[in-house]
Amino acid sequence: MSTIVAGVDFGTLSVRVSLVDSERGPIGAGTAEYPLLRKKEDPDFATQRHVDHMDALVLAMRKALAAADVKGEKVAAVALDTTGSSVVPVGEKLQPLDDYYLWCDHRAWKEAAQITEVARSRGVKAIDWCGGVYSSEWGFAKLLHWLRNNPAKRQKFVTALEHCDMVAATLTGTTDVQKIPRSVCAMGHKWMWNRLWGGFPDNEFLRAVDPLLDKIAEKMPGRYETSDRIAGELSSEWAGKLGLRAGLPIPVGAFDAHWDTLGAGARLHDLVNVIGTSTCIVGISDSTELVPGVCGVVPGSVHPKYTGIEAGLSATGDIFEAIARRAGSSLAELSSRIRNYRAGQTGLLRMTWDNGDRTVLVNPELGGVTLGWKLTHGPEDELFSAIEGTGFHTRVILERMEQHGVAIRRVINGGGIPQKNRGLNQTYADILDKPVLVPEGDVTSLGSAIFAFMAAGTFPSIEKAQDALCRKFTVFEPNAASAAAYAELFVLYRKLYFSMGQRNAPATAIGDVLPELRRIAAKVWGSQ
Repeated sequence: MSTIVAGVDFGTLSVRVSLVDSERGPIGAGTAEYPLLRKKEDPDFATQRHVDHMDALVLAMRKALAAADVKGEKVAAVALDTTGSSVVPVGEKLQPLDDYYLWCDHRAWKEAAQITEVARSRGVKAIDWCGGVYSSEWGFAKLLHWLRNNPAKRQKFVTALEHCDMVAATLTGTTDVQKIPRSVCAMGHKWMWNRLWGGFPDNEFLRAVDPLLDKIAEKMPGRYETSDRIAGELSSEWAGKLGLRAGLPIPVGAFDAHWDTLGAGARLHDLVNVIGTSTCIVGISDSTELVPGVCGVVPGSVHPKYTGIEAGLSATGDIFEAIARRAGSSLAELSSRIRNYRAGQTGLLRMTWDNGDRTVLVNPELGGVTLGWKLTHGPEDELFSAIEGTGFHTRVILERMEQHGVAIRRVINGGGIPQKNRGLNQTYADILDKPVLVPEGDVTSLGSAIFAFMAAGTFPSIEKAQDALCRKFTVFEPNAASAAAYAELFVLYRKLYFSMGQRNAPATAIGDVLPELRRIAAKVWGSQ
């Protein structure tokens, strides 16, 4: 007899619930949106409300049950992933004291820089395990920013939670801070937590960053677990709201990109680009060698038996949408104009730092740069160069990983954009000079469904679940001529990336960049 589970994926703007049958695959889905709160006067500000998330979850679950024509009592388990690091400070009984600092909230860039400086000066090894630079997108920086800017609420502060842990605690009725299920994925990649040094870095380091962090680790108790462990059971209250039966197992959660990696069919030594509003790059490795500039090397963060390695781009789809918005056009319209574009033909080179640099430089102070403009260029040219730019940035990251012992067997493009943009997939294959695999169909929340099946005891291993559920691949092979053009352009990109992206970079001659862009473009046009 088949088993039905619910896989839940909280994204930046909406939550998706997918009902999946162990024999038939996905049988129904529902989505619901929630607002992203921004401030025009503060581009670093990005928050969301816990109540909005939970209301949307109820609506999406009800839609999914209706779409699948399944009674809630038939669902055997629920698993959920979220964005991260999305942090909420809470008080007694885990009640939110404020809104979430969403993953793309960069207000804590000063705090991140201070954490990095103190960690380096003291030789704190935890900083090496998160790439050597602490990011404004990560937990301690956001918590410190909140503590500094909310003095009236400090006395009420009990602990801080990642979104995936907050939702799990809410659904299981957990209100005791000592019993909070905490995700190794979230805490390892974003909070410098590691079993190797007994959890968090020592208190002397945290106090040296700011006395507000004195004994903060004591306020972060709970069960730190990988996602093959159970967070708890669905409470009667939330079972009623969701239309499910009480007592369903809920595994420890994780970040969306990490579970999407498994949902995309990734195995050991595979790397997945989860491409959406931003890009999260996740590799599965049997190496624990440190990789400078990545977002973390964390055992058990993706597959419980292997090491998860995370990197990424702070903006991808958001850049494409912004280009269309500035042009007063739609992304679909601009994309239709570049279907026949060829590698390097625009003569533009785009540094896609519009929302800072997540990896390898980990520098939120950067902004987007486009070189090679002419009077004849249009927004479609900028869009194509932005696609190329995100591909070049991805190549920088892959090279960094390979230089530090990470074997990359296959590159898989996951997330929403590769499902709709064949041109991007081909461009990435040409830039990386590697075949790029794309799942034949949407895999959103399939990773969470896999862990729900594991919680229900349906499959004996993650790999067996993948064999049954994951989709086949469309393969994009690199084009030799395009790969050759991109090899020339990448030399220029790499030079600009490391010279323009760092305050302390040595002087670099860049006088050849613009002439070379013109030469490469002329060569492309001349070969037609």
